[in-house]
Amino acid sequence: MAIELDKMPKLGFGLMRLPEQDGQIDHEQVCRMDDRYLQSGMNYFDTAYVYHGGRSEVEAREALVKRHPRESFMLATKLPAWEIKKEEDVERLFAEQLERAGVDYFDFYLLHSIEDGSNYDTYVKYDCFSWGVKKKAEGKIRHFGFSFHGSPELLVKVLDEHPEVEFVQIQLNYLDRTNPVVRSQQLYDILHERNIPIIVMEPVRGGMLANMTPENEAKFKARQPERSVASWALRFVGSLPGVMTILSGMSSEEQMEDNIRTFTGFEPLADDELEIVNEVTDAILAIPQIGCTACKYCCDGCPMHISIPDVFRTVNTLRRYPDDWRSKNFYNGLVKRFGKASDCIACGQCESVCPQHLPIIDLMRDAADVLDQ
Repeated sequence: MAIELDKMPKLGFGLMRLPEQDGQIDHEQVCRMDDRYLQSGMNYFDTAYVYHGGRSEVEAREALVKRHPRESFMLATKLPAWEIKKEEDVERLFAEQLERAGVDYFDFYLLHSIEDGSNYDTYVKYDCFSWGVKKKAEGKIRHFGFSFHGSPELLVKVLDEHPEVEFVQIQLNYLDRTNPVVRSQQLYDILHERNIPIIVMEPVRGGMLANMTPENEAKFKARQPERSVASWALRFVGSLPGVMTILSGMSSEEQMEDNIRTFTGFEPLADDELEIVNEVTDAILAIPQIGCTACKYCCDGCPMHISIPDVFRTVNTLRRYPDDWRSKNFYNGLVKRFGKASDCIACGQCESVCPQHLPIIDLMRDAADVLDQ
């Protein structure tokens, strides 16, 4: 069954950053967000085995699957390589995901986070590509692909060796076009040249492209005063040929409303608007930032219970706004519930799972010098 591109919504609801209250997913708000998103005419939901510490797939069942007809939405999830220790684990994990989500099949199923080294090697070792094709033939998967955090060279290798793949999910935003680690422009070019449908993750780079210095925000507002800063990042990606769906990890009803406005009667970027995006890109890249996207993969296994993305968020904010007292206030509240940056014991667990390949141990040491003095 080929992907019917004309039936794919441009905006996908990413279930990685769901709203929380007192450390738990805010179920009532998620229900309202699900309802509003579907009511807007869009219907692609993306989750994964590890999101929200394993609670995201369950929340998809409770807020979506139990409350809406199965044919009214598309649900995507992902196989975690790091949980596979033997061949039987692949089938066990998939069965667990079906149970968690409360469905008989997944519309889109991905091998999660293919990258150079261990994850790709694991998928090859346990023949997960052939397994995915088998599951598709059984009707348990409608469409099979993978999410990617590796090099352009690896992407070419995987695509050459596995023509059965129907789509690929990559990190793509205007800031990462020339990022030497992400290299999103090269990844996009490879996929577009091969006419492989692209699902985009991190279009707003974990919220970084929704919060600007006053100077950069003014550049956007001068051209489009009624549009949010985040909408520019979404429109940039949505203007690219070959992009099938753009995932937004919406954490509030306000974010959802803004995104729905952006994609209702979608307007691609005009040439002069692209010039503004390029100008803002240059300005942002001139400010050193920690390239964390707040995926929180690093948090679940941290023995010191440090909310690493929030530590980096504080550091990044201080770099942009050194005199803003709110950043230190935020951090002081954070360490009442989680560990301090200086609590890091340099175990390396976080670095082993970071999709951005950040030197987290060194960055935490630097953060401690700034925040814990």
